[in-house]
This record gives sequence, structure tokens and C-alpha cells, in this order.
Amino acid sequence: MNEEQFFQALKEKGIELDSDQKLQFHTYYELLVEWNEKMNLTAITDKPSVYLKHFYDSITAGFFINLNERKTICDVGAGAGFPSIPLKICFPNLEVTIVDSLNKRISFLENLADQLKLKNVHFVHARAEDFGQNPMYRESFDIVTARAVARLSVLAELCVPLVKNGGMFVSMKGTAAEDELIDAEKSLSILGVTLKEEHSFKLPEENSDRHIFIFNKTKNSPKKYPRKPGIPNKSPIS
Repeated sequence: MNEEQFFQALKEKGIELDSDQKLQFHTYYELLVEWNEKMNLTAITDKPSVYLKHFYDSITAGFFINLNERKTICDVGAGAGFPSIPLKICFPNLEVTIVDSLNKRISFLENLADQLKLKNVHFVHARAEDFGQNPMYRESFDIVTARAVARLSVLAELCVPLVKNGGMFVSMKGTAAEDELIDAEKSLSILGVTLKEEHSFKLPEENSDRHIFIFNKTKNSPKKYPRKPGIPNKSPIS
């Protein structure tokens, strides 16, 4: 997917970018490749693949939820900024908080936000488990999302405690999504969310499966979650 195909594909979904936003994506790509030579941000670096598998794929969440209003969104384990930075470029009203456990990635993201002149973007160097227990952030976000971080039963424990009552946990998944949903049923219920919508589609060009689960937060998450770093992954709620 080249740049023009990317812009056209978004336009067909009702997201029309102006010249500044197009330049932001162009600069994002350049910085991603430049920094990737110094540190491991992504295995995908050729331009068409980055525009499809990172930029377009990240924005698909915006096809199904209204992000035009001012909302707070937390991206857990964002890595090189996916999905939250592409979403922020498309929907400038979003107030974005990114948490990541690796300080080098935070340095990249801070530089990226500065170069792209992004406002209301915050970066926190922390383990997701510790971040979720921090009273400053716990149950304070309208939307919490993550992409390619962990299977859903683990991801729910890291993300749901950050969602405010009435907010949304948005999980972006690939081929194994349905199996993950079944495995995560108990943890999702204990943590206080219910499945509101499920969207399945194919990523353009390569036709790989994508699933987006949108969960509504209906009650406070028990205070014991998330548990200490490493425990959710070793011993998912069951």
C-alpha cells in the first residue's frame, strides 16, 4: 500500500486527511526507519508494508468507534506507537497516554511527538501491571487499547482496570481472536466488562484476518488486578 493508496483507503472510510496530516505520516515513516537502525522498533520497514500493516491497521479501530469527540485514550505497550499515534494523527482531538516498559522506546516516542508537533500526548515508562495500580491512572480513561501485546486473557488484566466506568476496552486481534475470546471469558467478566461489538474484516491487499472487540466497562475492577509484573502472563485469570 503506497501513500496515495493509504490516503484513498482512509477517505473511503470517511477519514479525509489534510496536507499537514499526510506530512505527519510521511515524517513518522522516516523517523521509524531512522531510529530502527539504532534500536529494534519493528521488523517491518519497507514503506508499503509500514503503511498497510502499521499505519492502516492501527487506524481500523477508528472505523468502528467515534473518535471525533475529545476522548482520553490509553495505549498499553505501544512499542513504536501503534495503534495510538496513527489514531492521534487522524483524530487530533484525542488525548493520548502511552505506557511502555522500555525507556528507549519512550525516548523514540517523545522525539516522534515533538517532530510531529502532537499536542496532548503523554508517555509513561512503566510496567503495565504497575501502571494499572497507579491511582493517578486507574479507571480514568475513556478508551484503553493495545495491539500485538498479549493474548486476550492476559491483555484484559492489563487494560480493563484502566478503563473508567462506562468507557471502552478495544482489543485488536488477528486470526486466533475467537479462541482467545472464549479463553478470556472469565477474566473479562471478573474485571467488569461485557462484549458490546465484534467486527471482523480482512486487511486490504494481503487479506489477513482482523478482529476488533469492543467491550463496555460496567463495574469497577477488583482492586487486586492487575497483579504483580509477570504474574498475569504466567497465570492468566481462569
